[in-house]
Amino acid sequence: MAAEINKAARQRRWRRIKWSVRAGALLFVIGYLKFVGLDGKFYYPNRQQYDRPADYGLVHEDVWFTTRDGLKLHGWFLPAVGTPRGMVVHFHGNAANVTAHIGLIEWLPRAGYHVLMFDYRGFGQSQGRVTRAGTIADGHAAVDCALARPEAQGLPLFAYGQSLGGSVAIVVAAERPAVRAVVAESPFSAYRSVAARHARRLVPVDWLARFLATITVSDGDDPIAVVARLAPRPLLVIAAEQDEICFPDEARALYDAAGSPKDFWLVPGAEHLAIALEAQSEPTARVRALFDQAARR
Repeated sequence: MAAEINKAARQRRWRRIKWSVRAGALLFVIGYLKFVGLDGKFYYPNRQQYDRPADYGLVHEDVWFTTRDGLKLHGWFLPAVGTPRGMVVHFHGNAANVTAHIGLIEWLPRAGYHVLMFDYRGFGQSQGRVTRAGTIADGHAAVDCALARPEAQGLPLFAYGQSLGGSVAIVVAAERPAVRAVVAESPFSAYRSVAARHARRLVPVDWLARFLATITVSDGDDPIAVVARLAPRPLLVIAAEQDEICFPDEARALYDAAGSPKDFWLVPGAEHLAIALEAQSEPTARVRALFDQAARR
């Protein structure tokens, strides 16, 4: 009997030791992440050259413009093929630079839209170091640049953002009435929200994943907080059913929080930013329909 009691006591002590070690390790990780922060993990810029507009049979002009805090940003202006229908400011995703993203929107000039693509600070040839507030400031500078171009005079201005760019575009457009419509493809609703979704892969406990996201990712500039301010300007939210980067329910949350008019399109079988692979010409038709709707308002 004594041996069994001693064994039980040892087991209890071992369980306490294991939980103490686990708790200590968790607190260390939390403390480290709190100190370091994860805001920077949203951005993966580089300066590598990928594609050029000529690879898609398009002409372009290198554009330089200055932010309100004095940074010089680089972009491409792609003139519309044929009679122009509007001017589109394109907000790209979180990786590489503008040269890696032209293949995703090369159809826009052929559909009759002038396009201003640009790199956020710290991406490509743009100056500075990327921050969340910086991407918002850069978006405003891009809108200013687009509005000032002679080609834009008399034409409606639209915003088209993809992935991170979709979320940034919503925040910028909410403050810029000159933007007549917004397309957000594979966006997320909030920085902490999408961070928690990724944290669940490492910590499969919902409350703990949300807690880690809360203490390691800063608050603010979330598109879900301002998306309702787009109304009555049209909004199209596009989500990929198999998106494991910016999950489709993140896009749905944005749509649900928006005012009318709005549309939500979930593309069956599609992965992140691979809408055209599954839907072929339908993205072109849907985006054009939205822009045409906005131009008539």
